Amino acid sequence: MPLPTFNSFRVAVQCLGVRHFWGSALATANMTKGLVLEIYSKEKDDDMPQFTSAGDNFDKLVAGKLREALNISGPPPKAGRIWTFYGLHQDFPSMVLVGLEKGSKENIRAAIAVGCKQAQDLELASVGVDACGDAQAAAEGSIRKKKKKKKKTAVSAKLYGSRDQEAWQKEVIFASGQNLARHSMETPANEMTPTRFAKIIEKNLKSASSKTEVYIRPKSWIEDQAMGSFLSVAKGSDKPPVFLEIHYTGSPDTSEQPLVFVGKGITFDSGGISIKASANMDLMRADMGGAESICSAIVSAAKLDLPINIIGLALLCENMPSRKANKPEDVGRARNGKTIQVNNTDAEGRLILADALCYAHTYNPKVIIDAATLTGAMDVALGSGATGVFTNSSWLWKKLFQASIETGDHVWRMPLFEHYTRQVIDCQSGGACTAAAFLKEFVTHPMWAHLDIAGVMTNKDEVPYLQKGMTRRPTRTLIQFLNGSQPRECLVQMLRHFFILS
Repeated sequence: MPLPTFNSFRVAVQCLGVRHFWGSALATANMTKGLVLEIYSKEKDDDMPQFTSAGDNFDKLVAGKLREALNISGPPPKAGRIWTFYGLHQDFPSMVLVGLEKGSKENIRAAIAVGCKQAQDLELASVGVDACGDAQAAAEGSIRKKKKKKKKTAVSAKLYGSRDQEAWQKEVIFASGQNLARHSMETPANEMTPTRFAKIIEKNLKSASSKTEVYIRPKSWIEDQAMGSFLSVAKGSDKPPVFLEIHYTGSPDTSEQPLVFVGKGITFDSGGISIKASANMDLMRADMGGAESICSAIVSAAKLDLPINIIGLALLCENMPSRKANKPEDVGRARNGKTIQVNNTDAEGRLILADALCYAHTYNPKVIIDAATLTGAMDVALGSGATGVFTNSSWLWKKLFQASIETGDHVWRMPLFEHYTRQVIDCQSGGACTAAAFLKEFVTHPMWAHLDIAGVMTNKDEVPYLQKGMTRRPTRTLIQFLNGSQPRECLVQMLRHFFILS
């Protein structure tokens, strides 16, 4: 087959499954700029490949050269396959085309991420990104891949071929919240101490909005609050504990009841006296994922200027073995006066959350949601597919589920039966369900949800648009929940609960 003419394309080669085409506009082009477009994968062999709206407009802009290049590129488009073109247009000297499967936001996220990863490998400084009919999902795919490997140039992604800048900018904030969570979870534990964690959140929250307050509560305050359960975990480490309390007052009515988020913030979990196995213990630098997720969600809510009031409570300490540490069969006392027998010091998460859940009630909240990398049993139950949700409110479950559908960061409801409560009272050991039943002993509010995020803490290759390592899930689902919160509806549902209970 003869080569394409010099005026259109010089060379076509295949390398590692990626098609590259060189055009005639390279001499004067700024090769640091690029474009990421999508083309729908063929449903039938005899179908004509269909560009997205942005791709179709670009093909017209270059007088059909994009279609011409595609026609000589070999097999028809498949989802996730990449073609790279050069010199089609002087404004976009480098162009990446990715096969996109129709059907969902998740497909858009995955395809855009593949395209932006290729742009990173090409070391492009900036790229325009195809909206694919959903600017928010496109932004998710592009920004999530923005964090570069060492010595790689960071890519600035901008929306191309769509006027939906509002949705794009909203997702930029969503993704920045998730990236904030990832940064802290990946940082070595000797640098991400309880005090350092609190300072980072304070800096980010204060810069996000003037409607915020931060209280970094020291050990003396924790003692004054009679949070003996929290202190029993913290006493094993020489790093002082911190009770971080953050407030965002976005409602025009400053006295409006807040939503309260609680997060487990174990900045390193050795297991204590019941020490963990050495294999993969390094991952326990991310055992503060619950605290990071709720704090990052509140920072994002402040950036979005949401008209709601939110309080975040993060319990920050290390769980370490020492002569002062909790021992199996020790008995401690929580803030509400209940005594707790410790069978395994590696079950420290529920101990610190117990005191925070008691304290959360003092704000007469509309809703209480806690998040924690709490149990290995949740990883066994759901793996990385979804966050496990235990809740006493079907309305609250519905709202969290709807938020997860929007973000693709899924949640799944787990049982909170009296059966598990009896096991806790009888001091039987157990997994995710009994851990949730334990926490329920410290909750009297009719709208409470516990999110066990142990299974979604890390990502290997399960979610294609997330990098390997710490996932910072379910930050975006929490942000979406806050973004979709309707205070009046929340109040109506709460009153219904009280009416039924009375």
